[in-house]
Amino acid sequence: MPETAVKQLDNVSVKLKANVYFEGKVISHTLMSREGARRAVGLIYPGLFKFNTDAAERMEIIAGLCRVRLAGQELWKTFGAGESFRVPERSYFEIAVDQGLAEYLCTFEQ
Repeated sequence: MPETAVKQLDNVSVKLKANVYFEGKVISHTLMSREGARRAVGLIYPGLFKFNTDAAERMEIIAGLCRVRLAGQELWKTFGAGESFRVPERSYFEIAVDQGLAEYLCTFEQ
C-alpha cells in the first residue's frame, strides 16, 4: 500500500540555481531546512538515468511512475505517487520513466 505523498514542505530555503542533469531530462532544486536537512525536489522526463550516491538517500515519488533498479539487483521495481525507496551511501541506482513525468522529493540522510 502506498505511503502518503508529501504535499508541502514548510520553513525551507531554496537554492534558485537548478541542478540540471542529462541535458535537462532531470531537473531539481536543493532545499535546506532550518535544522540543516538537505533535500532536492525535481522532475524526471522520459528516459533511463543512472545516479551515483555519496550520502544515503530516500526518494519519494510525488507524482507519476518510474522504474528503479538498485545497485547489485537484477530486477526493476515500479514506484508511483506516495511510494519511496532508499539508496545506500556510496552506491548507485538506475531510474527509468517510460512516459509523462515523475516528480520526486529526495532526502539526503545523515
